[in-house]
Amino acid sequence: MKKLFAICVLAFSALISFQMQAQDVETIVQIDTDYGKIKVKLFNETPLHRDNFIKNVKEHRYDGLLFHRVIKQFMVQAGDINSKDAPIEQHLGDGDLGYTIPAEIVYPKYFHKRGMLCAARVGDEENPEHASSATQFYIVTGKFFTEMELDKQEQEKDITFTPEQRQAYMLEGGTPHLDGKYTIFGEVLKGMKVVDKIQFTETNADDRPVKNIKIKTMTIVKK
Repeated sequence: MKKLFAICVLAFSALISFQMQAQDVETIVQIDTDYGKIKVKLFNETPLHRDNFIKNVKEHRYDGLLFHRVIKQFMVQAGDINSKDAPIEQHLGDGDLGYTIPAEIVYPKYFHKRGMLCAARVGDEENPEHASSATQFYIVTGKFFTEMELDKQEQEKDITFTPEQRQAYMLEGGTPHLDGKYTIFGEVLKGMKVVDKIQFTETNADDRPVKNIKIKTMTIVKK
C-alpha cells in the first residue's frame, strides 16, 4: 500500500512538473516577408495579446498585408487589414477588426529595447486605457542613447530607468519614451537584419514605403 501511494505521489508530481513546463514554453511565430524571414517569440505574461496574435496567424489575417508605416531609428509597423493590394497613393493605418485588446503592460520587465514586438493603438485622448489594436503591431528598431540623454529623460519625466534598461538603451538601442504606454507582447529571436532592411527602405510623406513590402505568410513554428 505504501509503495502504491509513493508511486501515485511520484506520478502526480511528474504531472504537475510537466504542466508547469508546458506553461513556460513560449509560442514561436515565423513572419515570412518580401525581404526575408523574422522569427518572434510571444510572451506568456501577456496572454490576451498572445492568444489574439495566434488566432490571427491561424486565420491567415496577416498573409498579404504590408509594412505600412516605417520610421528609421524608431520602428516598423504592419497589420492594417486594408493594406492588402493597396495602391501606393492610398492612406493606411486605420484598418482593424473592430475590437481592441485590454492593455497588458508588464513594465519594467518588458521595455522598448531593439527587437521588441509591440501592439499598436490609437492615441491617449481617444484611448486612455491604452487598449491595443486587434491586428496592428510594430517591431522596435530605435536608436542608441548616451548616459547623459537617459539622465535627462529621467529628470524631465520624473522616472527611473532600471540598470537593465540603461544597458540595453546604450548598447542595443530602443525607444524609451514609449515605455509603460504600449503593450509589449513578444520579441524577435532571429531576423533583425531583415527588420533593419525594412526600416532603411525609402518612404513617402506618410512614412509608407514607396515600394510595397509584404508579409507573405505567418506560421506558428513552435509552441
